[in-house]
Amino acid sequence: MRFDVLTLFPGIFSGYLGQSLLHDGIERGLVEVRLHDIRDWAEGKHRHVDDRPFGGGPGMVLMAKPVVECVEAVQAAADEPGHLVMLSPQGRTLRQETVEELATYKRLVLLCGRYEGFDERIKSVLRPDEISVGDYILNGGEVAAMTIIDACIRLVPGVLGDQRSCVDDSFSSGNRKLEFAQYTRPREFRGHAVPEILLSGDHGAIAAWREEQSLQRTRERRADLLSDQSP
Repeated sequence: MRFDVLTLFPGIFSGYLGQSLLHDGIERGLVEVRLHDIRDWAEGKHRHVDDRPFGGGPGMVLMAKPVVECVEAVQAAADEPGHLVMLSPQGRTLRQETVEELATYKRLVLLCGRYEGFDERIKSVLRPDEISVGDYILNGGEVAAMTIIDACIRLVPGVLGDQRSCVDDSFSSGNRKLEFAQYTRPREFRGHAVPEILLSGDHGAIAAWREEQSLQRTRERRADLLSDQSP
């Protein structure tokens, strides 16, 4: 799966791309991430990409011309133009179902905003899929882009050591419950012991216990997930 990230601050991604499962996926050719500096499509000595908003108001707005030309050039650089995602607090909220949808694309083009946002004509011309990672405001779209990349690569076959991990995750399709409690060695820590059922070797009983624990935890912490299910 290929990700093209369009940003004013590509350096933010340097550490992120060199760590953990993403780094391994890139090394093994399962994932590709390319960074593009929007300023490379700006004009003038100072490569301005933002300007004051018409009508007044605080802050600066990303200009239409460099952003649109950047997106068009990046999309045209490969046979597969990809699915264009604009990271925006005005977009549809990212949920696991959205991640599973995005992961079906061979290529995602992730457009990161900054400052007071995008000139509206960028949306009118490009018609991106606007996605928000939550009801809060970030300094820019870079962290949101990382969130989408992180969530999507888990669904790329071969990235996880055991592909069942993403199937059993909380919020995955068909699983509208929070994950059950997990334990590892030692058997006892500061007066807290591992439940005996997990040491029994009875896999049927363990599965039933985990299912009940998952349901109980969801009722206590996220009852809305259960109410979302069809009867």
